Amino acid sequence: MDHTTLNNTQASASPADRPLRLVILGATGSIGRSTLDIVAREPERFEVVALVADRNAAALAGLARSVRAGFAALASEDRGAELAAALAGSGIACGAGAGAVLDAVLRPADMVVAAIVGSAGLTPTFAAVAAGRTVALANKECLVCAGELFMGEARRTGATVLPVDSEHNAIFQVLETHNAAEVEKIILTASGGPFRRLSLEAMRTVTAEQALKHPNWDMGSRISIDSATLMNKGLEVIEASHLFPVRHDQLEVLVHPQSVVHGLVQYRDGSLLAQMGAPDMRTPIAHCLAFPQRMAVPVRRLDLASLGTLTFERPDTARFPALRLALEAMRAGGGAPAALNAADEEAVAAFLAGRLGFLDIAAVVEEVLGRLEGQGQLGRPESIPVALDVDRAARAAAREAIARRQR
Repeated sequence: MDHTTLNNTQASASPADRPLRLVILGATGSIGRSTLDIVAREPERFEVVALVADRNAAALAGLARSVRAGFAALASEDRGAELAAALAGSGIACGAGAGAVLDAVLRPADMVVAAIVGSAGLTPTFAAVAAGRTVALANKECLVCAGELFMGEARRTGATVLPVDSEHNAIFQVLETHNAAEVEKIILTASGGPFRRLSLEAMRTVTAEQALKHPNWDMGSRISIDSATLMNKGLEVIEASHLFPVRHDQLEVLVHPQSVVHGLVQYRDGSLLAQMGAPDMRTPIAHCLAFPQRMAVPVRRLDLASLGTLTFERPDTARFPALRLALEAMRAGGGAPAALNAADEEAVAAFLAGRLGFLDIAAVVEEVLGRLEGQGQLGRPESIPVALDVDRAARAAAREAIARRQR
């Protein structure tokens, strides 16, 4: 994250005499609901311009009514009538389909909270950046699948990108922008997931139910499985390579089971700065909403004396090859990260459906990367549609690989 981005953020904060105008993409998901929890606690501080969700008309209508949003949109066009009925008499305008989502994004606002899950979030979030908005980014695909395009567009338009993800937000908090050239390395922490101590042999038979039980965080199903395989940490390293001004070899991962230290920055003078906090996504969300100030959030405070001990260890890429694959994709660049992400999403869905074993997730991803590279399909995406083409090709290859494993 460069000086220009940070300076733009300070300039884009709303005037003190009016609320911060928000557009929230992915309003019914965990990040969206956590954002709205913060908004509800200080309603005089925020104005919700628009809310966007995928298909859940009833949930979106309820949230829109609760915060008196100006506009509500569903990505699924076939649910438009249901949303209109749920909002009847409220005075809240609504729409459905891709056009309605872009309408929400481009409404006059100070910040767009981009929390649509998956590749579906690419186009609307890119539109927000193209419009020069401040974007509180919680969608991994924007940086994993099109990081160069996304950050290049932000520089071109003067848009600001604020990282919502807890690890990236931690780095954002302790990275001294005036000393960015003095950084030796950036360290992202991983809890290690529920199978941190499990043998490779034992992991062959783990179930989706076991893998979904994250020891520290309450998250969606895909991210929970990705945390169990350490793929999530690999995707976060790819994101960090676009967010922060460091080389690939300056990015590291440490397993930290307590999930108290979220990120660290080491400087050339030997200083190691860490951001710490309880595992609650409202903290990084609030940091973005209030930046460059801070705001009160009712999260649990750390009691270091009660914690007593914090431990760290290096990740085991033999037992967790997904992390290795992600780091290799980052170094390869081009379309490799997009293919990695798409193949992983397909493999995780198959695992959750009982059609694939836990260890097969990484195996499918590796097979897809090798196949697409051999076919010359992993060149650098020149546009969002091209990045989505890579995504589709990787998904098709992953589905074939999964089907072969079921025979």
